[in-house]
Amino acid sequence: MTVRLYDSRAADVVDLVPLVDGQVSIYVCGPTVQSSPHIGHLRSALVYDIWRRWLSHRGYRVTLVRNVTDIDDKVLDLAAGTDEPWWARAYRVELEFTAAYTALGILPPTYEPRATASIPQMQDIITRLIERGHAYPAADGSGDVYFDTASWPEYGALTRQRRDDMVDATDADPRGKRDARDFALWKGSKAGEPSTASWDSPWGAGRPGWHIECSAMSRRYLGPAFDIHGGGLDLRFPHHENELAQSTAAGDAFASHWLHNGLVTVGGQKMSKSLGNSIFAADFLESARPVVVRYFLGAAHYRSTIDHHDGSLAEAEAALDRIDGFLSRAATRLEGVRLSDAPAVPQGFADAMDDDLAVPQALAVLHETVRSGNAALDADDAEALGVAYHQVAAMVEVLGIDPRAPHWSGGGHDTSAAPLAALVERLVQERADARAARDFATADRVRDDLAGAGITIEDTPSGTRWSIA
Repeated sequence: MTVRLYDSRAADVVDLVPLVDGQVSIYVCGPTVQSSPHIGHLRSALVYDIWRRWLSHRGYRVTLVRNVTDIDDKVLDLAAGTDEPWWARAYRVELEFTAAYTALGILPPTYEPRATASIPQMQDIITRLIERGHAYPAADGSGDVYFDTASWPEYGALTRQRRDDMVDATDADPRGKRDARDFALWKGSKAGEPSTASWDSPWGAGRPGWHIECSAMSRRYLGPAFDIHGGGLDLRFPHHENELAQSTAAGDAFASHWLHNGLVTVGGQKMSKSLGNSIFAADFLESARPVVVRYFLGAAHYRSTIDHHDGSLAEAEAALDRIDGFLSRAATRLEGVRLSDAPAVPQGFADAMDDDLAVPQALAVLHETVRSGNAALDADDAEALGVAYHQVAAMVEVLGIDPRAPHWSGGGHDTSAAPLAALVERLVQERADARAARDFATADRVRDDLAGAGITIEDTPSGTRWSIA
């Protein structure tokens, strides 16, 4: 079955047809590192981690770029009036995000660029837009540069809005704009702003607007055309709409498909500072084992809203305990038993994952296989038990919820081994991608590098496992 996904721009489920056969390129909007991550950030990163794992399992070589927005009005505003420079705050918060992602078993992206490292690329796109008549420097001498929304008939294509019905852009002072809906590409330096938050440009010293950052970084690392652009549902407008407009107006094909993940609510309410119901990632990861948190945040369909309530983690814990209990009992019973190879994952699981990453249906197959495996245990049917064991092991590995994986060792409150585990898992994934692409020289090099570091890897019918020798 072909991998299918819900393309937000098409508003339909479509076949994934990569631009390059056997390879998939993905750009995901990462965090603006102004304050500590909350569980909504974790959910978004996890969605694209599962997409990446499944596409890799299907044999694609996946390149995933997730950016870090380290220069933004919010970063500057929150650092103002403190003894901490804006750039130090941004880096400190970035490390909090990295720690949370690692604790949750989210594989590091192929590239994780910071916005401040791509200023020349942003200025290049802005220059092209001005030359093409789709952007203009503000006439008020502020140094601002705006995208001319009236010049681009396709503006609104992603969210299917008429330009006349759109709300005004509030990302800059409207005095220098031709139209209130025009958005900032470049922001001239203002009095009182730190000099370190300013770069020279043809339009005067300043800094980039938010939207141009992602257009520049996706182009720099994936090229003018790539397969998938992902992010939270709350980014569709104006951020993704503006990205699409400025990139295509500059002459780039940009993303073939758009994915948007649902949000996380608490007790049926949206998380907000005013309600005081935000749940920070660090606190959430202390409230349960990280593998339980991963199960909870990944169990719903990626496009649906997840509601966190008092019993939600207990439900995830119980589900994982059933899986762990079966795998432990089956491994004990099968010790020393020679078994025939089993399919990597059941067909029903593969069909569900191919169908717009239908994780709830895939989990139903997983739990049904656990039930049939327990029945085989009761009947002392070693052959049927072996098939179920291998299939369950393969499914939990694909989903990143194998309770026996070395990454989770140390329990929910001790993540000292997490950085090593994340590094090894990234290399194991790199080797799997290379093998899928029949790049056996790279695969062998990664294996030898791991062996030299004292890491033993074993290829099994249910996937690759590793251990410290």
